[in-house]
Amino acid sequence: MPDGHVTHATFTIERSYKAEPAEVFEALSDPAIKRRWYAANDQTELVAFESDFRPGGAQHLGYRFGDASPFPGVSLTDDSIFQAIVPGSRIVTTGMMAIGGAPMSVSLTTFELIPNGDGTDLLCTNQVAFFENADGPVMREHGWRVLLDKLGEVIEG
Repeated sequence: MPDGHVTHATFTIERSYKAEPAEVFEALSDPAIKRRWYAANDQTELVAFESDFRPGGAQHLGYRFGDASPFPGVSLTDDSIFQAIVPGSRIVTTGMMAIGGAPMSVSLTTFELIPNGDGTDLLCTNQVAFFENADGPVMREHGWRVLLDKLGEVIEG
């Protein structure tokens, strides 16, 4: 039976990309580009990735963990709603992650794009409530760091 304990965490990750804000925004919003850095990885089987990028639109990501993971064959889903969008400047989402069908976290994620003269500074702020069976703040922040590095690889080629 769940113990009801919730762990709260907030972290902000900063990245600088040698690309204009419009190009970074496109990589955050275009489903075909986002799939390359956000959904695809070599440690899981991608089951679904759908994104309706507009205020109120939904995004669904579904994985199945591979045999080499601590959770072989277990599903992970990440369902988000786009809450606020300012083209070239800001994206705010709320989302829930579940493992094996059990909720593990609810989050508010904000992407801010700031022109820096050489390209774009990106601030990614994540505010998360972690439940039972969650990855926790350290692993979640690490995961976002890896994703934002992959975003840079896609943008800067």
